[in-house]
Amino acid sequence: MSAIIVENLGKRYEIGHQVHHDTLRDALMHGMRRLLPGARSRPRADREEFWALKDVSFKIEPGEVVGVIGRNGAGKSTLLKVLSRITEPTQGRVTINGRVASLLEVGTGFHPELSGRENIFLNGAILGMSRAEIRRKFDEIVAFAEVERFLDTPVKRYSSGMYVRLAFAVAAHLEPEILIVDEVLAVGDIAFQKRCLGKMQDVARDEGRTVLFVSHNLAAIRQLCNRTILIRQGVIHADGATAPLLNQYLSDGEPPGKTSVPAPDPDQLHRAYVTDVAIETLEGKPLAAIPVGAAWQVRLRVRAVTRQRDFVAAVGYTESDGTPVQTSWHPPLELMPGDHEYVFRQDKVVLSVNTYLMVVGLTSAERDIQQFRFGRIEIMPAETQEYFQTTSGVGHVLNSMTSQYRAL
Repeated sequence: MSAIIVENLGKRYEIGHQVHHDTLRDALMHGMRRLLPGARSRPRADREEFWALKDVSFKIEPGEVVGVIGRNGAGKSTLLKVLSRITEPTQGRVTINGRVASLLEVGTGFHPELSGRENIFLNGAILGMSRAEIRRKFDEIVAFAEVERFLDTPVKRYSSGMYVRLAFAVAAHLEPEILIVDEVLAVGDIAFQKRCLGKMQDVARDEGRTVLFVSHNLAAIRQLCNRTILIRQGVIHADGATAPLLNQYLSDGEPPGKTSVPAPDPDQLHRAYVTDVAIETLEGKPLAAIPVGAAWQVRLRVRAVTRQRDFVAAVGYTESDGTPVQTSWHPPLELMPGDHEYVFRQDKVVLSVNTYLMVVGLTSAERDIQQFRFGRIEIMPAETQEYFQTTSGVGHVLNSMTSQYRAL
């Protein structure tokens, strides 16, 4: 028997639009028309139907760990709210076989005036657990959430991080058969996020429970989920194995490896600016994701308007919080007016599995000309088990890529 069955699910909302009137007469006539017989049966010009979900169907088997991804506004959170019975669907049917624990918002089910201790029992009762079950898991919940010192403090005085730690600890430790988790884990710090992912892996792998996980952290989706559902504009666009589906998602909206370069500002129009950036294989094919240990390159094209002395082009990579990871640059040279190309190449990518933000920068005579983020790159697990010698321990790796230059 499937743990979750969703059949032709749809959720419709009405969006209100304010009607503006230029005169008092128009305002009065508009109000009177709404009082006429039959006015309620006619569609109103100031209301618009919006389908957050439309004809959504899928099944999740017991023990599956399924990721749900999509852009903001795609309908992911609406889907989870329907599955958690927070909101009713407009059409279709949802069948859930098993006890569900949901963590959709920070402190869902918590009372701000009650202490952390009291909210553990309150939230556990909301999730359908007996008092004996809550007592049995109480110490584990407190230890996981790391709120021992504040256990008898009203949760309204908790930080958002403390709130989410306690909320997740309750949901994960009270033995649900189905665990539904939204992007709320992004509130916690890095160490707590890793602990949560580990807990969800334990729940799924060791205890055989079902997990439905919505996140924009693609590295977490890749690590945790064997199957992923991609939602686009309220409709399931793809449903399948995680690795190829993430590659498809990364390339949504623009060709893989191609990036959006910002228009130059007035100062750059008189000096130099980037015209194109591409992430590629060594053969020049576009890339959206790179396995650890694979070869790759970044192609950077620059237009010099005037002669630039001691000109340096650089590319770098940062973690999602902006922490620098790698920076590579070409040695300084004199750049004459015209178009130029830099190719930064790495024979073995040694970044850990994660999603990284890409940064490009230009300087001349040690003065910044241009710097911007130009996209993201997904580093995937290697297809074969191999030891990769890194160039550094923890910290910023400098000039890890070779570079070539040519005038166009």
